[in-house]
Amino acid sequence: MKIKSGDEVIVLAGKNRGATGKVVKALPKEDRVVVEGVNLVKKHRKANPAGGQQGEVVTKEAPIHVSNVALVEDGKATRVGYRFEEDGTKVRVSRRTGKDI
Repeated sequence: MKIKSGDEVIVLAGKNRGATGKVVKALPKEDRVVVEGVNLVKKHRKANPAGGQQGEVVTKEAPIHVSNVALVEDGKATRVGYRFEEDGTKVRVSRRTGKDI
């Protein structure tokens, strides 16, 4: 997966199209990412009288498919590619500008 945790991304499709945010968590096995402030859902938490916890409605970010986001570079969306250095290390590269990410 070319998008990693901590990357700044823009949403390309869905109800949050155009929103930007930081990737909080990457889920490579599911091809999904959790983006800060995007795809907010409400979860109803049940009360637990024994634990002293009240029932509440919690708003949190749900995962979004990685194909619906793109990396942001200089305020614009860019695709990500790879390049190998002479010493064999793999480096992520911007397809739009060719710079290292």
